[in-house]
Amino acid sequence: MNTLITPKATDSLETWLSYLEQAHSKPIDMGLDRITAVAKDLDLLNPAPYVITVAGTNGKGSTCRLLEIALLKAGFRVGVYSSPHLIHYNERVRINGDVLPETYHVQSFAKINEKKTASLTYFEFSTLSAFELFKQNQLDIVILEVGLGGRLDATNIVNPNLAIITSIDIDHVAFLGDNREDIGREKAGIFRENIPVIIGESDCPNSIREMVKSLNCNAFYRDQDWHFEIKNNLFHWYSKEKNFKDLPLPLIPIPNAGTALAALMQLPFEINEQIIREAFSEAQMTARFQLLTDKDFAKFSQKQPLAQVIIDVGHNPHAARYLADKLAELKQANQKIYAVFSALEDKDLSGIVQPLENVIDEWHCASLNCWRGQSGEQVLEKLVKVLPNSTACSYQSVPEASLALFEKAKAEDIVLVFGSFHTVADFMLWLEK
Repeated sequence: MNTLITPKATDSLETWLSYLEQAHSKPIDMGLDRITAVAKDLDLLNPAPYVITVAGTNGKGSTCRLLEIALLKAGFRVGVYSSPHLIHYNERVRINGDVLPETYHVQSFAKINEKKTASLTYFEFSTLSAFELFKQNQLDIVILEVGLGGRLDATNIVNPNLAIITSIDIDHVAFLGDNREDIGREKAGIFRENIPVIIGESDCPNSIREMVKSLNCNAFYRDQDWHFEIKNNLFHWYSKEKNFKDLPLPLIPIPNAGTALAALMQLPFEINEQIIREAFSEAQMTARFQLLTDKDFAKFSQKQPLAQVIIDVGHNPHAARYLADKLAELKQANQKIYAVFSALEDKDLSGIVQPLENVIDEWHCASLNCWRGQSGEQVLEKLVKVLPNSTACSYQSVPEASLALFEKAKAEDIVLVFGSFHTVADFMLWLEK
């Protein structure tokens, strides 16, 4: 049996992350007792004077991003904690819009590890480290993206001043339940008594409404208290108190932009319309229906046959339906869409691929070498059971599948890389190298 060696403050971030992955008995350990005790000992339960917590099945990251841009433009010192990272761990923590050097994370890890009084999972450890970094930087506002669920997520040790739920759909069934009511109840675990709550889900489960009522929250519901529309290729947002017309269309999903704007209207300080317009113009997210450009392929030595390469981290049925609609809008009669696809073994593969049956012409299933990853052959076997008439094959890795498609696709075609953060990360690391 190998003894796990505790890293030092001078060790690399890679060494620390490897240690954190092995330091606790299981990768996910639901419950807040251990992390709350450690956070209390380290005085990390109040990372900033104002905290916004964002939960939901999809749309959390883009909602956080639009909020972050607007608040920075308004002159506030802002921190954001999000997960998972796409390529580099540093992506999980942003301070005033920037990621931090690896040494900052290492020093934070070392401080927490020295003083912790309980064993912590990787996510719990990274959450406390984010809070430590926020506290060091004396921020005005912190935005916390919930990792899984809400009620028992590590971020929920902090009492938010404003809570947001972006969307509710089926995902993480083993932890959250297999129906929208149970999932909604778990997400609503981020609510606190008497605080404002933004609901971005148009079909709000009753479990969320019951939680709002029981805690006397000031809820702001989509399609009830606020709504939006797209007209003449511009974004319009309405509520009883305030209207915004002719805003530029942001490069994030429109419902998430509407949810973020609803949140901005419930803050105890005013964000003026010019700032909102600028934020809408700038807001975009990596790997959320992201169209790569020629510069992304600058190091690629092979021919560049592709008019378009799209990357997307959608990994559940809700995200797949959105992706299918976007692809259907984009696809031309002479185009083929080839998918480099993989999914983690606990995901609803059937629910992911079915919405895309009529827009994807070929499926190229790739292996993922990570926790809960599965081989390309396993993904292919599951896929053909759901889509028996599909054209599909498998590869040993995402780069292998991608290279095959780069050689096959014509200039007018589209290559879509999607299905998991890990799928897109493997692709982007391959391009980077």
